[in-house]
Amino acid sequence: MPFERIFHYYWSSIKKYQWSFYVLLVSYGVGVILSDILNPLLYKNIIDLISGGTPSVLLSKELFSVFFTIIFVVLGYQIFYRIGDYLVAYFEANVMREIHNNTFSRLMNHSYKFFSNNFSGSIVAKSKRFASSFESITDNVSYNFWFTFVQLTGVFIVLFLKVPAVGFLVLGWSIIYVFITILFIRKKFKYDLLKSNADSKVTGSFTDAITNILNIKIFSGKGREHNLFKEVTFDEYTKRKRAWFFGNFQNTIQGLLMATLQISAVYFMISLWLSGSITTGMVVLIQIYIFGVFDRLWNLGIVMVRFFQSLAEAKEMVDIFDVVPDIQDPKNPEKLKIKEGHIIFQNVSFEYNNGQKLLKNFNLEIKPGESIGIVGHSGAGKTTITKLLLRFSDISKGKITIDEQDIKNITQDDLRSAIAYVPQEPILFHRSIRENIAYGKPKATKEEIIEVAKKAHAHEFIGKLKEGYDTKVGERGIKLSGGERQRVAIARAMLKSAPIIMLDEATSSLDSLSESYIHDAFKELMKGKTTLVIAHRLSTVQEMNRIIVLDKGEIAEQGSHKELLEKKGIYADLWEHQTGGFLK
Repeated sequence: MPFERIFHYYWSSIKKYQWSFYVLLVSYGVGVILSDILNPLLYKNIIDLISGGTPSVLLSKELFSVFFTIIFVVLGYQIFYRIGDYLVAYFEANVMREIHNNTFSRLMNHSYKFFSNNFSGSIVAKSKRFASSFESITDNVSYNFWFTFVQLTGVFIVLFLKVPAVGFLVLGWSIIYVFITILFIRKKFKYDLLKSNADSKVTGSFTDAITNILNIKIFSGKGREHNLFKEVTFDEYTKRKRAWFFGNFQNTIQGLLMATLQISAVYFMISLWLSGSITTGMVVLIQIYIFGVFDRLWNLGIVMVRFFQSLAEAKEMVDIFDVVPDIQDPKNPEKLKIKEGHIIFQNVSFEYNNGQKLLKNFNLEIKPGESIGIVGHSGAGKTTITKLLLRFSDISKGKITIDEQDIKNITQDDLRSAIAYVPQEPILFHRSIRENIAYGKPKATKEEIIEVAKKAHAHEFIGKLKEGYDTKVGERGIKLSGGERQRVAIARAMLKSAPIIMLDEATSSLDSLSESYIHDAFKELMKGKTTLVIAHRLSTVQEMNRIIVLDKGEIAEQGSHKELLEKKGIYADLWEHQTGGFLK
């Protein structure tokens, strides 16, 4: 059972508010003793007084004495229960907020590759279940396990003091009942875990289809996707049915055990009353206690199933927490020294997890302020260079330095703060255009945002929108066209004003006129900055200081646009196969 691991991750959120949990246990414990143990005892006394004598002044005084005691007991347990309720609300609300924050923080420590290899919908579902599982676990512990423990302890103490024979009967039965229930639950936990995993797959599959709705529409894939989704939901149905049917079988066995105790207890009480060993009030008290034990233990079986189900759901997130991020910051990071952007790849080797080698003893120096174009056929290693420089992946051998500082010796956030990166397919937050542009510089003024928007030729289309810069762009920026998203991303990079600029097909979604405008803006942007431009569209790199041609992870050619055309090598061949800068 992974309870220790799950509790370990919960504890970081709990420890700040643990005092409230201890106080609520005490409050609920006192409430249970007053309501479920003392209150029935007082009614037992009333019944014994009424059934054992005729009305008299003395009897009247005794009855009203018990009556006033009942008033204090009833008011007492109401007060203690309400105190417990408020403390539960306080405790769970605060801890769940901490859990959400800690989960977000832990997930953000994982690399870009981790998120590429996992469904975003599935991760979100697991993180939400991790928090909701804590709520369920806490409720079960507070309201059910603790209530049951306190009530059973009180019942056994009273029964052993008053009627030991019945006490032994109820205790023996309770041990057998709990033992059998635990055996069932351990078995059912495996079914619940399979059901929970299947549920995550349904969520992930559903999210994947919604995310790719455009592809489904374009390729008439509704029928295929529906069939695939049916397969996933059928698998979930099978595992859910198996778990639920096993739960029904468990309920049947527990019901038989309860019937056995009830019949045995009634026989014992009749025998003891006939022999004069117990009073009428004691018969009623024992019956109340037994029905209370029935109620608690029956619910305990159901609650334990839910408890372990919550553990199963929490375990999904814990398994992610246990995965060590493949890209980690140094324990004692150096202070960021990057100012000029002098980049050196020194004997760098890189291979994928499957062993496929892409770079071997790769060497490249990019001087401060130099603009470099990187071209080559697909799979040549262009994008790999950007990933390594941004530390989206780590090299196998060698080192990468910027301004003589090894990028592994600084934090990933510090490294990326020195690089303004515009990917081929920019993704925007579902926030306003203003917030998206200012993301690299949150405290940017309105004037600064408008200035870079104009340079990126985004101001024109933004001005035509009803809400202007306050327009929400939709999930992943879906409300904007590809070219509009690209211009917003370029404006964002401009505003960041980092010493290193990295463009990965940054003009690929723009029309020719807009591209010419963007090139003018880039010239201004690149002044005094080190610039790397990844391009299939060779017109993008014509004016670079130097063009690097990659082939199978190695530098095959390098030089200016004119020099490479004169060499009549790979670059010249790529150029010849383009018309107006586009590959045929």
